[in-house]
Amino acid sequence: MSHLTLSITTIGDLLLRQTITNGEEPIKDVHLNVPIYQRPYKWSARNAIQLLDDIIEAKNSNKERYRVGTLILHKTEGNNKYDIVDGQQRTITFSLLLTALGVEGIHFLQQKLYDNEYNNHNIANNYSALYRRVGLRSEDNSDATIEHRREMERLKDYIENRCELIVVITPDISEAFQFFDSQNARGKALYPHDLLKAYHLREMTDISEEETERVVKEWEQVPQSDLADLFGNYLYRIKEWVSGSRANVLNEHNIHIFKGITRSARTPYAQFYKSAYCYADMVNSSAMPFVSGTRNVNAFQLNTPIIAGKPFFEYTKHYFNILKDIQNNNKYEGFYINDNLIVKTLNRHFNKGKGNGIARLMFDTSVLLYVDRFCPATYPTKEDMELFEQFVVYAFIWSYSLRAQYANLGWLSAQNYIMGHCDKINSFNMYKLITNQDAPTSLLSALADRLSPLSNGNIKDVKAQRCSEYSGSGEVLKNLKDDKDGVYENYLYFFQVNGFYK
Repeated sequence: MSHLTLSITTIGDLLLRQTITNGEEPIKDVHLNVPIYQRPYKWSARNAIQLLDDIIEAKNSNKERYRVGTLILHKTEGNNKYDIVDGQQRTITFSLLLTALGVEGIHFLQQKLYDNEYNNHNIANNYSALYRRVGLRSEDNSDATIEHRREMERLKDYIENRCELIVVITPDISEAFQFFDSQNARGKALYPHDLLKAYHLREMTDISEEETERVVKEWEQVPQSDLADLFGNYLYRIKEWVSGSRANVLNEHNIHIFKGITRSARTPYAQFYKSAYCYADMVNSSAMPFVSGTRNVNAFQLNTPIIAGKPFFEYTKHYFNILKDIQNNNKYEGFYINDNLIVKTLNRHFNKGKGNGIARLMFDTSVLLYVDRFCPATYPTKEDMELFEQFVVYAFIWSYSLRAQYANLGWLSAQNYIMGHCDKINSFNMYKLITNQDAPTSLLSALADRLSPLSNGNIKDVKAQRCSEYSGSGEVLKNLKDDKDGVYENYLYFFQVNGFYK
């Protein structure tokens, strides 16, 4: 890539002075342009405010320079127009932020962008959100407002002169896209949980270097694909479903739900959860549980905020171990589920295909949420395990009622079912139901009221249909049993024996 020019420039030079610093010979009269092939401006107000918060944190931490990303530019022939190949979202956001801080006449913002719903909504909405945070409120001359103005002037100065971009310039459009693709290809390996790792390590300033190394070593011993699965398919989906929202894909735009409460947070809300974590950590680190014969105190709950820093890594380890235990149906080694016939049937005969995968994930996540809320981590009583086993049956009936009612099951149908927005039998939000109950007995009673049986006419799953014919009214279903070890061939068998198939 012989045509590449690499530079580092400040935001103020780029957007206010239209200059790219390049050693002793700065590139002047730079006209940034958003070309027609660029995607729309899709950053939300949350993304814009997150950038602002990151800058404020860097400023308050006295960082001399704060690198805010890479800008890839294609210099068009015969003029000073530089097309943005990568970095549009951040560049527009910085322009809006400086405008909110009182800077006028930013040339970059005067160009006409492609007319679409994202550009039309997000630019105006993000500016309003940023202005609400940093607007100078010049009409008010109270002491608080005067101090706010001074602080915002200091922030503006920091953004203009301390925030820097790495700039890559080439006159060759194919080379520009080649560089962009190479950057993007490297980026694909950066899972959302990698970004979370970096974020929470930055919050561990009060932890010794040896302890930090231990935490990182434990994290890296877990296969990265397993961590991606834990966060993307289980923890993220549970958090969204508990709140009554649809769960799509975990990415850099929504990982904020795992950033949690920082050390510096001082609101009563933050203090409550930080205190709860500190209490659990103190008790479990002492001899109190051993001496008194009591159980350890659970420091985490799936539907509560995470505490940033070291607790995040403990949180990850905690739920990774529980999930693996739930999914392990070994006759002797599992803590929660052992030699369960329902699970053995699902593992043996219904572990392939998208529809089966969705139903199994719903089963696993609902069981994980139940364990998190109601199962003691140590010293479970006989009653604890009996109640849990009853729930496993109900979780299976709920999740596989969905599977049974579709020949081809996809995520759109599954999300509608989970939200309670479809006409299928047993369509309701299991996750909200679990978190709205304060005891396992009340949950089981609620499920007994909510779950309804399926009939032959409801069954659309082709594989299940093959064994669903009656040999006579009310008689046992045909061809359900494996001829060796008692593993059933059809999950509908468990519907029938538990009174959910008529």
